[in-house]
Order: sequence, then C-alpha cells, then structure tokens
Amino acid sequence: MSSPSAAGPDPSESASVAPVDGTATAPRRSQRGGRRAPRRAAIGRRSFASSLRALEELATSGAQVSVHVADLDTGRSVLSGDDHVPLPIAGLGFVPVLVETAAALESGALDPLRIVDRNADGFVSGSGLWRSLRAPALPLIDLAVLAAATGDPNAANALLDAVGHDQVRARMVSLGMPRSAVLDHFRDKRGPDDAPHVAVGTTREFSRLFAALVNSTVVDAAVSVQVAEWLSLNHDLSLVGAATGLDPFAHEHDSHGLLFINKTGRDRGVRAEAGVLAGPRAGVAYALTVCFDDLSISHRLRAHEAFRILGTDLMEYTH
Repeated sequence: MSSPSAAGPDPSESASVAPVDGTATAPRRSQRGGRRAPRRAAIGRRSFASSLRALEELATSGAQVSVHVADLDTGRSVLSGDDHVPLPIAGLGFVPVLVETAAALESGALDPLRIVDRNADGFVSGSGLWRSLRAPALPLIDLAVLAAATGDPNAANALLDAVGHDQVRARMVSLGMPRSAVLDHFRDKRGPDDAPHVAVGTTREFSRLFAALVNSTVVDAAVSVQVAEWLSLNHDLSLVGAATGLDPFAHEHDSHGLLFINKTGRDRGVRAEAGVLAGPRAGVAYALTVCFDDLSISHRLRAHEAFRILGTDLMEYTH
C-alpha cells in the first residue's frame, strides 16, 4: 500500500450539515439532531493522524491495506490509500446482492414471501445462524434480513441463487462498480475449480455505494431505503463500529443522534468493512480492507485495532 493520505480541514467550511433527502422510513441523517460544535473545535479535531499511523504500520508489516473515507455532504475524500485496488472482501461483497434483491422485490420480479429451501448440496456448516435453526425453509424477505443482520452464508447463497449471478454483475456495473465483483457462493472449503474468493472490491467503490444508499440514489429511493433498513440491523459492530458505543442488537434509532449502517466481511487473513457514520456535526462514508498473514492472534488483533482506531477518528470527525 502506498502511504494513505488525509485531506486537511478547510477553515472556511461550516460545521453545520445539510440534511440528506430520504423517505420517512429510511435511516435519516436528520436523526443526528440540531446540535453543533464550536467551529474551532470542529477544525481542531478533524484529523486522521492516528488512523494513518495504524494503517502505515500494517502496510509496513506486509499487510495489504486499502481505505477510502469521504465527507457525505461535500463528497470530498478526507482519507485514502490504494482505494482503487481490488482486494478480497468476503461477505462485504454481498451488499450488491442485497441491492439486486431489493430491486427485484420492488419490481415484482420476486415474491417476498416465496419460500426458499436450505440448499443441502452447498450447505455451509462452519458459520451462520440458519444452520442452527430448525426451519428447513424461510421466506425470501426473511433471508435478506438474516444475511444483512448476521452475515449468514446460507441465506446469502440463497439470495444469490434467487436473483442470479449475471443480474448481480450487471447491477454492479450500473452502480459504477466495475472493479468489484461477486465471484462465488460462500463455501466451507474452496477447491481448485472454485473461485479463490467470495468477492473482491475496492474501498472507493464500496464507500461510494454506502454514500449513495443514504442519499437514496441506489437504483431508486425505495430500493435504497430497503437496503439501508436491512443493513441497519447488522450485529457486527466489533471493528469500526466498536468506537460508536452502540448496541449491536438495536441501533437504528440512537438517542444521541448517531446514524450508523455498515457491513463487514471476514475470512482467513481478510477483514473488510464499509458503512456510513453520521453525527451532529458531519457524516462520512467509509470503507477499509486489510489483508494480512493470519499467523497468530497478535497479527489478527493488530488488524482489528486499525479498524477501531479508524472508528475513533470517524467519531471525532462526526461529533
């Protein structure tokens, strides 16, 4: 990774934030409330120095690192490094599958109550909730919730089968994501004939995708609202989300005016996350991917710590 760069604060920028258009059922930036920090405090705290140090240390140790953080209101990049490089992103890559699912439900191409059987042939036994449930089949709409909230691999595989791989590929191109791709289903083991990864993606493209979701411009407002609603249920707040102090199981309507939606991806030696964090002062769309040698717990914890440091910097930027 080339050294990531952070854009310096512009003293002429106002600390106030304009609302983002959306419908009443969407997670809205207006939930942040009307509080405003003094301008000099906002300028002084808008720094990503800690994140830069942590990510540079990871890169120096041999990890592949890609990051992109942009201000939601201006679209200006405030932190970036190798954000054009496609890297393995595991389950994060299934966000476009959720987009295609929402679009198919909205158009009527899919019935939300269509019952989908758990696939016995490609059953993933190593992770997920559906493997532990007694129900052998679930409605399509429930599978979308299960995939978004818990990253369930069998639910995600079922959604990909329902909408079709070709449709997801075409949707990603239409969303301006030509360097990202969903390559395969989740699997317990990958053989020589399987794709080497579930998905690959660039942090620039996934950061922009999440910004477009909260701005209701992914396909249309209804689709954006539905996908944002599903992602707001995500339970994995252990990486960037650890800095927010939010309840992993109920954070759609935070009493302190914090809006947070995210999706993580995890595989052996891969950690990836993208999302939106918005507070009383500002909002950001972010994505971070770290690919590292998972040789020991210390290697893993060092990667996790970089995500949490970024989360802390994002909290300071938005609050």
